[in-house]
Amino acid sequence: MSTAIITGGAKGIGRAIVEEFAQMGINVVINYNKSEQEAQNLKKDLTQKGNKVEIYKADVSKREEVQKLIAFAKEKFGEIDILVNNAGIDKWQLFTDITDKDWDELISCNLNSVFYMTQEVVKDMIKYKKGCIINISSIWGITGASCEVAYSVSKAGIDGLTKALAKELGPSGIRVNSIAPGAIMTDMNNDCTKEEIEEINNQIPLGRFGMPEEIAKCAKWLVEDTYTTGQIISPNGGWVI
Repeated sequence: MSTAIITGGAKGIGRAIVEEFAQMGINVVINYNKSEQEAQNLKKDLTQKGNKVEIYKADVSKREEVQKLIAFAKEKFGEIDILVNNAGIDKWQLFTDITDKDWDELISCNLNSVFYMTQEVVKDMIKYKKGCIINISSIWGITGASCEVAYSVSKAGIDGLTKALAKELGPSGIRVNSIAPGAIMTDMNNDCTKEEIEEINNQIPLGRFGMPEEIAKCAKWLVEDTYTTGQIISPNGGWVI
C-alpha cells in the first residue's frame, strides 16, 4: 500500500487531495502548521470511514521540522512513495512595498519548503527506485501576476525545480510533476468581493472558478499514470491557453 505526505493538507486544495488519496486506499499523513482543528476534524472524518490517516504539525519552511515530519510518517506507515508539496501562502502588494521580511517569509514557505521536503523524501525513493512527487504551483508561476511578484517568483521556482528534478530522478524511476491551478475557490480568495469574482469569471472561458476537488482529480491521475514526468499541468478553465 502506498503512503503519501501532503503538506498544508488540512484545508483547500490540500484537503481535497487528502480526501481523494484516502478514497484510493493510500495511507495519508496530513501536515499542517496553524490549522490544527481542521486537521483533527479531517482525520476524525476519514478514520471513521476506515481510512488510514495521521496528522502532524510542522513548519515545513524549517528543515529540522521537515525531518521530524518524515520520521513520523515512516514510523507510522513505513516507506513513503508519494509526496505532495502543497503548503503555501500568498500576499497581495505592490512590488515597491515588499519588505525583506515579506520576501523571505513567502519564498521560505512556498519554495524552500519544497526543496527541504523533496530532498529529504527522495533519499528513500532513490533507494527503492520509485516515487511520485507532485508540486502545487500556480498559473502565476507561468504568466506572472501584477501585485503578486514574490508569489509568482516562488511558483516559477517550483516549476523550474520540477523540470530539472524530473530529468535527474527519472533514471531512478521517480516522477516529478507540477500542478499549476488557475482561480480555485479556496480560503485564499476570501478577500475577493462578489464583483471581483464575477470579473474573474468573465475572463475565464469556462466561466467559473475551479473547485479544489478538480485539482485533486488531477493529482490522482498523476499518481496513477506511469509515463508523465517533468510537466507543468495547469487546470485553469482556459484562462491561460
